[in-house]
Amino acid sequence: AFTLPDNEIFLASWHELGLITAKPVIYCANVDEAAVARGNAFADAVGALAAERKAGFARICAKLEEELQGLPEEEQAEMLTSYGIEESGLVRIIRTGYATLGLCSYFTAGPDEVRAWTIRLGWKAPQAAGVIHTDFERGFIRAEVISFEDYMSHENEAACRADGVLRVEGKDYVVRDGDVMHFLFNV
Repeated sequence: AFTLPDNEIFLASWHELGLITAKPVIYCANVDEAAVARGNAFADAVGALAAERKAGFARICAKLEEELQGLPEEEQAEMLTSYGIEESGLVRIIRTGYATLGLCSYFTAGPDEVRAWTIRLGWKAPQAAGVIHTDFERGFIRAEVISFEDYMSHENEAACRADGVLRVEGKDYVVRDGDVMHFLFNV
């Protein structure tokens, strides 16, 4: 694998070129129903190649994915369990894609809608706020943060605040995957 030099001018040119050979790669092995949970020799070989090349890897069963389409959630969960897996191939590919690209998501929640925002892993709160609007990043004051698990285990935001699971974070806070956030800003 080619190691990029720590040279600002070179890196700027490198990113501007957008070479397809420099893009992250995900290998996906399509297996039969018998191999969807534990794999087989061929899928294992593809997984080993992906690991060697520092690429993403996902194992799916396209036939099973087709059968899952249109089924209610309960029946989907039952079918996945019968094959010894917990999530669909589509979900596995999405997770692999996020991991390979170094992405995560945070949420904003209001009375009318909940929205997911995709950001790079390691971004700080002001950068994450800038995804919504550049004014949010420029005038960032602080963020109110609730972990996804805490948000889902409480009746509402007021209950989160009362139980002390709503935190106030500053400019140096590194956003975690699944955070529920509200930004305070002044422009």
